[in-house]
Amino acid sequence: MRNECNELMNKQGFLEPTGGAKVTNAYNLSCKYVIHTVGPIISGKLKDEDCIKLESCYRSCLQIAVENNIKSIAFCCISTGEFCFPKEKAAEIAINTVNNFLDDNNEKIERVVINVFKEEDLEIYKNLLG
Repeated sequence: MRNECNELMNKQGFLEPTGGAKVTNAYNLSCKYVIHTVGPIISGKLKDEDCIKLESCYRSCLQIAVENNIKSIAFCCISTGEFCFPKEKAAEIAINTVNNFLDDNNEKIERVVINVFKEEDLEIYKNLLG
């Protein structure tokens, strides 16, 4: 998978920008594809631009899924770990972006899973989703 990512970047001629995404084969994983995205790294105060870039991560991944006839997609909590994006705001962005995308593409994506890291993340999503 690393080699395939490297080939994609070499062919592209530049690093993937924050908010962009690429798809590779999944090789030995229990899925067919892996969609890779570049999340924003937060240092200091969260800016509107950071939120826009995180939204773009989710939208780019969903769009790639549709383009590749991928019916099911799982997301980690993008950028909330080492990249320090505030968890609650990130969850709001994830939910809103997925819901807005599905409003126009609900027949193309059958299942969206958010895979949380910690119990704290689970509680945030439970509270936001009701």
